[in-house]
Amino acid sequence: MTEIRPRRSVLAMPGSNPRVLEKARGLPTDVVMIDLEDGVAPDVKAEGRDAVAATVASRPFGRREVAVRINGLDSPWGEADLARIAPAGPDAIVIPKVSGPDALVAVGSRLRRLGAPDHTRVWAMIETPLAILHIAEIASAARDVDTRLSCLLVGPNDLAKTSRVRLGVPGRPALMPWLMNVVMAARAYEIDVIDGIYNAFRDESGFRAECEQGRDSGFDGKMLIHPGQIATANELFGPSEAEIEEARAIIAVFTEPENRTRGAIAFRGRMIERLHAVEASRIVALADAIAARAA
Repeated sequence: MTEIRPRRSVLAMPGSNPRVLEKARGLPTDVVMIDLEDGVAPDVKAEGRDAVAATVASRPFGRREVAVRINGLDSPWGEADLARIAPAGPDAIVIPKVSGPDALVAVGSRLRRLGAPDHTRVWAMIETPLAILHIAEIASAARDVDTRLSCLLVGPNDLAKTSRVRLGVPGRPALMPWLMNVVMAARAYEIDVIDGIYNAFRDESGFRAECEQGRDSGFDGKMLIHPGQIATANELFGPSEAEIEEARAIIAVFTEPENRTRGAIAFRGRMIERLHAVEASRIVALADAIAARAA
């Protein structure tokens, strides 16, 4: 099993606001995503970049993962962002508006030369029509270890803008076929996938419903825009106590002497197979990783 890291909540925070970043040190989000793209105005890009690099290098967020979203490499700031942030050693560098695998290959080839430590991964934002059309090729870049690709994040606002579908429709009927393609591509190449933001951050019931939909659709977590969304995302994208108990029971029943050579057994009124034990092991590993991060 590949390493499991909790990514239930990915809180986006503007890189130009040091007070907000200071507040993030005490928040229970799994991932602090510091934004240099939309979160920093053009006239303070250089200043924000330097401040974020210094913050990341100081390791102030404890056991939380720290990701930095840079500006697009085709923008006036992207290359400078990459050069400044890579040696600071965040857990991930988020590349916006990835529309094909070439951008990820280009980033990967730069990271070692720029002094990025081995632990720094690359996450790709999926937010253009071309990205949806080429999602399998983008995800397949994870097979090339030099790209360091480990996660896909959906950007629904940009997808809606470029495709002209309407956001805010309950159930996201127009977006769901595309979102499921992203999930399947991530699973095919064994990387994580994060659902996009829910804009109406004061609409608690709507946010909960979208988190439930995202969880049931196979996403690993949710990108957030407000600290008030963290608790719900952590609850819904993490295993419940009942799920953890059942997962441990499934693992235990397959280790019983009489079941060690059996492919399928009766369990609590239903048939389960070895594949259920594999999923149970993932659930337990995720629960253990969540507990370790909270300790």
